[in-house]
Amino acid sequence: MAVTNRLTCYSDPADHYSHRVRLVLAEKGVSVEIIDVEQGRCPPKLAEVNPYGSVPTLVDRDLALYESSVVMEYLDERYPHPPLLPVYPVARANSRLLIHRIQRDWCVLVDRILDKRSKEAERQLARKELRESLTGVSPLFADKAFFLSDELSLVDCCLLPILWRLPVLGIELPRPAKPLLDYMERQFVREAFQASLSAAERAMR
Repeated sequence: MAVTNRLTCYSDPADHYSHRVRLVLAEKGVSVEIIDVEQGRCPPKLAEVNPYGSVPTLVDRDLALYESSVVMEYLDERYPHPPLLPVYPVARANSRLLIHRIQRDWCVLVDRILDKRSKEAERQLARKELRESLTGVSPLFADKAFFLSDELSLVDCCLLPILWRLPVLGIELPRPAKPLLDYMERQFVREAFQASLSAAERAMR
């Protein structure tokens, strides 16, 4: 008798928050059923387990989790190999702080650019801010294989889905951002990253 897959992820195939969870799942090599949810549509089963009807939502047997950072940390603890957060408390706290900064400094701008309700002037300003900010931090990618780390972490899993979307955001990084561009080139060809991409995301490039 076939064993049913008890792990399910409700995911928007074009959403960068859903993408970060799919990337963690791919890095962990977790067998999961991905259920695509179009923006603005909430399947009845999703509404049953998540009062907000939001994605990403992870269902593991009787447990339902939403909010991407909560889901990512649960997956890292539930499937500890490879670890995507440092072992030591100080390093772990620093990683969480970096994730918070990505959310506050960059995700907000990405969401503003992608929000059809935003005025064009707001979008243009957000594009300028994001381009300049990413260019400014580019030197941080010169010395290590990953973002301020020798190993891939949840920080990378939050950042890479944004960087993958730069073409659809209308952002082209300048030549001074070469360390960041090199980082993108290395990461995008990795097997797990490629496995995390939905058809909609593949069409972005």
